Amino acid sequence: VQLQAFGGGPVQAGGSLRLSCAASGSIFSIYVMRWYRQAPGKERELVASITNGGTTNYADSLKGRFTISRDNAKNTVYLQMNSLKVEDTAVYYCNADIWTKLSIKSTYWGQGTQVTVSS
Repeated sequence: VQLQAFGGGPVQAGGSLRLSCAASGSIFSIYVMRWYRQAPGKERELVASITNGGTTNYADSLKGRFTISRDNAKNTVYLQMNSLKVEDTAVYYCNADIWTKLSIKSTYWGQGTQVTVSS
């Protein structure tokens, strides 16, 4: 099983980016999919999560600017980021709780995608 994240890059403050993360491999089902981020010199923090039923949860500081969504048919999670601020600069990681076809449940991480917001 692999998770691959896409969509990061440079953006000016006030702009928007949409991150994608696709899971592939011997997947039976995916329960929760999440986005984390880690800024330089800081700990990794949870940005948002979404269950396979569509229940979402956000870091309080990001509510209203970031939106998480998923396409269960494509095993893909998205993060729409609007009104970006310089302090949103970080490496963004996707993460998912996946049941494989061998009935093994594990948490998988993507490789991270850099988001750099300039003023």
